[in-house]
Amino acid sequence: MTRTYLKLSLDLDFILIAITAPLKDYVLCHKINTRLDYNFSKIDDHEVFFNIDEPALAFSKYHFEAEPDGNVYFIVNNRNPEGFLIPEMNKVDYFLVVHNYIDEEDLNFLLKGLNQIPDIQLAVQVDPFKLKSRENLVM
Repeated sequence: MTRTYLKLSLDLDFILIAITAPLKDYVLCHKINTRLDYNFSKIDDHEVFFNIDEPALAFSKYHFEAEPDGNVYFIVNNRNPEGFLIPEMNKVDYFLVVHNYIDEEDLNFLLKGLNQIPDIQLAVQVDPFKLKSRENLVM
């Protein structure tokens, strides 16, 4: 009997920034909007199925699309009452996901701006390929 195998690869073509901040999601987005002149707004929650037999876990998600360069930004909560979006990074509160191209200068500006917000303890770039649960970040 001939077997055919289907190999799937995830589209992880994005910049991932881990943010540690003891803030509510809407407060964090407001501070980022004010500081960096972004316009994050709440959208439908990011739902992830960890087990087929259980309902999906929902994580709050915010969206911003930059007009001139077309970059799409998402802020997604890493925590909810039932667990973590990325369990191996349980000290991280939020993830900032940047789709499309962002050059090194813009990335450094973003990281510097985030780290200058007093309530953000740390904002650092993370390689999504090194995460075991990276498929949970596909949006």
